[in-house]
Amino acid sequence: MDFKEVGHLLIRTKTGKIGVIFFLSLITISIYVGFSYPGNFGRDVWGNPEYWADNPKSVPPSWSNLISSESLVEHTVLVTSKPNELKESEFERIETFRLPVNLFEKDFPSFLSLSFSDIEFSKTPPIISVFLRRPDGSSPLLFRHIPLGPRDDEVNPVLRYNISPMRVVLNNDPNVIINLTKLHNQLNGLELSSRDIGSDGIYATFGNIDKDHSKGFALLDGPYEFIIEVLHKDKLGTLGPIKLVVGGSVYGVMGTDSLGRDLGVGLLFGFPVALIIGILASTLTTGIGTFLGILSGYQGGWVDTCIQRLSDVVANIPVLPILIFLVFMFGSNLFLIILILVAFSWPGLAILIRSMVLQIRTGQIIEASQVLGASNRWIMLRHIFPQTAPFVFAQMIFFTPAAILAEAGLSFLGLGDPSIPTWGQILEQGFRTGAVYQGYWWWILPPGLLIMVTALTFALLALALEPVINPKLRDSQ
Repeated sequence: MDFKEVGHLLIRTKTGKIGVIFFLSLITISIYVGFSYPGNFGRDVWGNPEYWADNPKSVPPSWSNLISSESLVEHTVLVTSKPNELKESEFERIETFRLPVNLFEKDFPSFLSLSFSDIEFSKTPPIISVFLRRPDGSSPLLFRHIPLGPRDDEVNPVLRYNISPMRVVLNNDPNVIINLTKLHNQLNGLELSSRDIGSDGIYATFGNIDKDHSKGFALLDGPYEFIIEVLHKDKLGTLGPIKLVVGGSVYGVMGTDSLGRDLGVGLLFGFPVALIIGILASTLTTGIGTFLGILSGYQGGWVDTCIQRLSDVVANIPVLPILIFLVFMFGSNLFLIILILVAFSWPGLAILIRSMVLQIRTGQIIEASQVLGASNRWIMLRHIFPQTAPFVFAQMIFFTPAAILAEAGLSFLGLGDPSIPTWGQILEQGFRTGAVYQGYWWWILPPGLLIMVTALTFALLALALEPVINPKLRDSQ
């Protein structure tokens, strides 16, 4: 059968149509990830905690608000680089940035952070002051910062935070706690110290305190406005983008893990990794198994004996201890894992192909080719392999989900490549940090379902290709 006939049989059944749709979806997502993600995503992005510092930790996806009885705080990121107001005089310049935040949920935000970058000046660094206008009319000073002045060896212009931004977690900053303590003492006529507020910075920022401090803080909902005033002593002084992050209790499409990493981003990256693992491992496995099986069945003699005894030995070697030893010696590497899977997966196919070749080599076509003087290589390539090709192709499809499941299992045991995030690694990290026991379903269910759907996709394709292998099934459909 040619490829056109195979394709027609594949899409003739519902099983084949569903398998093709799923497979094309996997390919499309993998191509998108390949073009949109950086090549060093695993090491420099997924494995870099600083990259995810502004994300909330271990929170469910945003759409969970639709099925939840509670209204959880949405994650908010505000970025500005253009001042709302500008005041200039002969000796100084004041830029005012306003960032409004509306808080109407029933719960407090999880954290509050502010980032500055690309500060430039000549002699005198700017003075950055952060005020908060609250719904009760108060406007306390939260934070003030002056960048480090020029050193003796620096030349103009002086740059600060141009490589990495300065990030301040306002709800944990000691100076912010002191300023908030002063605010609540003035509002309520109390004499509290910053120790009384302690780690309640986020509650003191967005709440009111009882006079007797017996009930803690109550949420003060309504419109807030963060006002950042930048006093430049240099006329040529500039300030880069300002980012304000109000941490929410929900985030993104798939939520976050304990490090704040966007699980949706990691799950998408797992698509091309899963296909590379499955297709590469299955192709190499079927290639080796088919070659050795045909060679063993056709040549016979000592060649057959050596290949079959080698197959028996390799098939009975425990893979897990070998893999643990190699990972300990050479480190966790994805391609090492693929090579180990290939090295111990071919014997079964080689034995099956050999039994098929033993029947094929007694056929009239083979005998005629031998009489005409065809070489053994020619006979194996042009007459024996085409007769085994449908079975080999079906086995390759079956090997693909097996390789994906094997890698997921190894990653779940902590033997995966830490520089490349896979679905198995996401599952392993979830179990290792207690996501199951804490009810973080968004961390456990999606990667498990994706592994299952990917395996199901290739299983459906293999079932739909059964008529290619068995002509009786082809005629009955």
